[in-house]
Amino acid sequence: MIEKEKWERTFRESLDEPPAHEPERQYYFMEKARKYIQEASARAGRPLTFHVTTFGCQMNARDSEKLEGILKKVGYVEEPEEEKADFVIYNTCTVRENANQRVYGRLGQLGHAKKSNPHMMIALCGCMMQEPQVVEKLKKSYHFVDIIFGTHNIYKFAELIAARMESDRMIIDIWKDTDKIVEDLPVARKYPFKSGVNIMFGCNNFCSYCIVPYVRGRERSRDPKAIIREVERLAADGVVEIMLLGQNVNSYGKTLEHPMTFAQLLEEVEKVDGIERIRFMTSHPKDLSDELIEVMGRSKKICRHLHLPVQSGSSRILEKMNRRYTKEQYLALVEKIRAAVPDISLTTDIIVGFPGETEEDFQETLDVVRRVRYDSAFTFIYSKRTGTPAAAMEDQVPQEVVKDRFDRLLKEVQEIAGEVCAVHQGTVQEVLVESVNDHDPSLMTGRMSNNLLVHFPGGEDLTGKLVQVRLDECRGFYYLGHMV
Repeated sequence: MIEKEKWERTFRESLDEPPAHEPERQYYFMEKARKYIQEASARAGRPLTFHVTTFGCQMNARDSEKLEGILKKVGYVEEPEEEKADFVIYNTCTVRENANQRVYGRLGQLGHAKKSNPHMMIALCGCMMQEPQVVEKLKKSYHFVDIIFGTHNIYKFAELIAARMESDRMIIDIWKDTDKIVEDLPVARKYPFKSGVNIMFGCNNFCSYCIVPYVRGRERSRDPKAIIREVERLAADGVVEIMLLGQNVNSYGKTLEHPMTFAQLLEEVEKVDGIERIRFMTSHPKDLSDELIEVMGRSKKICRHLHLPVQSGSSRILEKMNRRYTKEQYLALVEKIRAAVPDISLTTDIIVGFPGETEEDFQETLDVVRRVRYDSAFTFIYSKRTGTPAAAMEDQVPQEVVKDRFDRLLKEVQEIAGEVCAVHQGTVQEVLVESVNDHDPSLMTGRMSNNLLVHFPGGEDLTGKLVQVRLDECRGFYYLGHMV
């Protein structure tokens, strides 16, 4: 590993040309951007501030930590209130149409704020920016936006800031695809005691309803040595829990020069001293291996929680979705997992109202919910995404039918989840303390291995610690308890 300190020393000395290779090139532009920010801060008579707003998934949340790391490196100071910030960045999601509309709505408000702040810049990045029609709309109707970039080149953020500082024009840098992975860039973690770790990027599954493969590109896995190096650094910095991130972690390693399975990677991560808990997301049912189940069963660190999206209980609909498993195969997989890890908590994603879904298909979904008995489920109304095969399918389900099914599903999920979660009442569980409770400052909030929340009396000094808590009362999706 090249030492970041060496790069930083090098780039404080003037270089005529940026280095050709990454990440040295980006440290050159960070230094360049830093000088511009210093000059702008001097003119303003105060430090310039930033605010990052994240839409969407854990992958986006981790990307935002990278953006914040670069922003702090170049001299910006974080501002908690968006409307007061000098630099506002939206890291966007495009999984559902309403996510796009939310961004446009908020952009309109930012346009007014920018008129009263001469220092203000606005950047848009993430999945939504990978849609060509979105970029065209922004160029036409939101010309006050300063920087637009996508999902493949987040590492170039400092370079794009420097380019904007040198120009009065909108900077647009969208890549259709890439196989590039750039290591060793700054990251500003949200929590000192837990962190996400990207193990791969992109997706090859092409579920017929999903836009993600089109906006995140094809699968590419990080080098296992780089992953372990990052985990070791995190452990040395006080992190006790990590979440390994990928669109489908089960596909990890297939693109490596020396292939490695996800299960093998987990075994290597488990060896890192200081890491007490390992989570991962998301796991596709089509290729969750026996090897992975075996590793989960014997692991001392892998959390007793698995998010296993079913999407539908109907084999007919699953085929239309291009999910590549049947209802029967999914249920058999659940049985196999529970046999190996009896205390596992299972959560899922379910889509209601996929094109062609009949009442019979919906009943199949309810049957899966009743048989699996999920600890919780993320339930979604099907959202048509332009550019996906499902958007062109005939027999779109009427909205009133979808709404009725959604309400019935939600009721079933909540009733079962309440019963499932209650089984732990009266037991003592290890809890990672995460924060002061949002509603009652006398309580702390933590999370069990199975991902359920616990609220209990305690002080802020417990944050980041693993403690033993007796679960006194189940309140549906969380517990009230006390330390023992």
